[in-house]
Amino acid sequence: METLINGLHHVTTLAGETQRNVDFYTDILGLRLVKKTVNFDAPDVYHLYYGNETGSPGSILTFFPYGDIPRGRKGVGQLTYTAFSAPTSSLSFWMDRLHQYHIPYAIPQKRFSETYIRFEDFDGMGIELVFTNDDLRPGWDNGRIPAEFSIRGFHTVTLNELRTDRTINLLTDIMQHTLVGEEGGRFRFKAGNGGPGNFVDVLHSPNDVHALQGAGSVHHVAFSTDSDETQLIIQQQLAEAGYHVTPVQDRNYFNSIYFREPGGILFEVATNPPGFTVDEPLAELGTTLKLPPQYETRRAKLEAALPEIIVN
Repeated sequence: METLINGLHHVTTLAGETQRNVDFYTDILGLRLVKKTVNFDAPDVYHLYYGNETGSPGSILTFFPYGDIPRGRKGVGQLTYTAFSAPTSSLSFWMDRLHQYHIPYAIPQKRFSETYIRFEDFDGMGIELVFTNDDLRPGWDNGRIPAEFSIRGFHTVTLNELRTDRTINLLTDIMQHTLVGEEGGRFRFKAGNGGPGNFVDVLHSPNDVHALQGAGSVHHVAFSTDSDETQLIIQQQLAEAGYHVTPVQDRNYFNSIYFREPGGILFEVATNPPGFTVDEPLAELGTTLKLPPQYETRRAKLEAALPEIIVN
């Protein structure tokens, strides 16, 4: 059977103040700002992409920073925690670093035999660091965090669900995931050969409140596919299964289709190509404002209205 879904591609979240968001992810967590562009559907708002050195699929966390907006509320019908992987030997480093920046975190815990810590960003987005030696992706030495301790990319996303059956059926049927573990109402699935960046946890949470969207809330999660051709196959299969899937959307750095899974969480399937070097070289990723062609005539107005960003 042809592989259609490779694993995670990116996670997109709502944020508050722009510079605080940049400071948290580039300075404290040591991710690279790989693209500075705008929300293609609302160009007066930034769309900021963070990732590893190259912004490879499975490492990309993106934000729409809306400024002074209320915080969201975690609950069912939402992706509540985005987990990154880091080397096992880096646990003490990260605990010390979070303490240094006065970021509260929960004491280390175990899940599926791996140690993790949990905390939130300045807007309340749920983040976990999972410490594993199974992630062979290279680290990035950004001058703040040595490569041997740096975040490698995503490990897992957690979907909080009131009911799990239909979501699980979607993941294991059309989206080609395989169940690899169950623990305390948490079902772990892998795409492809599995490993960090390819895990999705479905958490059965029948007693949780319903989520409210706001600052710190995940807007959608995107899954990776190899090409426009594999994306169209997935689109057709979703439509035949009764999902209301969108036409293909050109996002400059990938093409996308969107639909809601049975629990209400917005899913995207994004192509791996062309990637973030399509409009600026690797060494200069994230250094200038990049606009899609339809907004180039508005560049001067947009640059004047959007807040200045400083990456230390």
